[in-house]
Amino acid sequence: MKLRSQLMIANGLSIGFIFIFLIFSYIRMFLHLEAILVLTAVTLFAGVISFLTHYILTRPIHRAIRTISLETKEISEGKFEGKVPAMGPIEFRELADHFNEMRGKLAQSFTRLQQAEMSRKELVANVSHDLRTPLASIQSFVEALQDGVIEDDYTFQKYLKTISLETGRISHLIDDLFQLSRLDAGSETFQPEPFHLDNLILETLENQYVQLQNNQIEVSVHIPDKMPPVVIVPYQIKRVLINILQNAIRYSPTGSLITLEAENLSGEQVKVTVSDQGEGMIEEDMAAVFERFYRVEKSRNLNYGGSGLGLSIAKSIVEMHGGSIGVESTLGKGSMFWFTLPKYN
Repeated sequence: MKLRSQLMIANGLSIGFIFIFLIFSYIRMFLHLEAILVLTAVTLFAGVISFLTHYILTRPIHRAIRTISLETKEISEGKFEGKVPAMGPIEFRELADHFNEMRGKLAQSFTRLQQAEMSRKELVANVSHDLRTPLASIQSFVEALQDGVIEDDYTFQKYLKTISLETGRISHLIDDLFQLSRLDAGSETFQPEPFHLDNLILETLENQYVQLQNNQIEVSVHIPDKMPPVVIVPYQIKRVLINILQNAIRYSPTGSLITLEAENLSGEQVKVTVSDQGEGMIEEDMAAVFERFYRVEKSRNLNYGGSGLGLSIAKSIVEMHGGSIGVESTLGKGSMFWFTLPKYN
């Protein structure tokens, strides 16, 4: 039974009991029959008026409840576009406002869930591709070695080197995925401490020395003498520097220059920039370069050796430190990646 019907029945029963008690009282008062009839008619008229008034007053309440009920059904079907109009008593208007606010938050949560599901599917597809390609290469080379078709030592060593490179790529991809999952889950250890960036930059350059030499790339470093320490987790920011520097090396032509610069900003932060003389990027690439598995080259070949996760990891780490990260680029002239870190007071 509907709420409105229950209220009408309750009101009718109340009026009926009152009517019966009043008639009984009139009779007990030993009134004349004419007086009893007049009082009965007045009482009956008052009851009808009360019933009609109750009907009219409960109508907006019933309509408001029915509207919210219909909107709730729409939400259960995954439709979040509508809005409950403010109608009825003040309490129901407030309920409609809260309901619309809840609906908006549910819509946002549902959108985030859809995006997360799309990201998950894209992640699985990208990981599958990036694992399948080197594994297929390894399998073909191993089969060739097992079949004994390789006779000369030069080709044999070349195959072994290729297998080593491909396994290294797989290991690098797995390491990136593992760190990204830890960052997403919030399980990455975060105990920042005061640290000087110049030492970290020099360590990073030493780690990448062989790669820089192989690509005949020169490096220019600019660090002010009185650079204040920053509050960081050193090994995490070193990972940021390595990822950005490797990205610069990857897209820099042979014999070019990479510039690393640290700048003491006027506020509470220090800015680090890594500039290269590569091909640069268009606006579309700059907007998406920090997304997972995004690569500037449209094909997903592994010639550049990147997993497409390095810059995404760098972004997560920098933001965890309370800094920001970005890129500026001019097509044909190169790119400049920058990030900021909090100073130690």
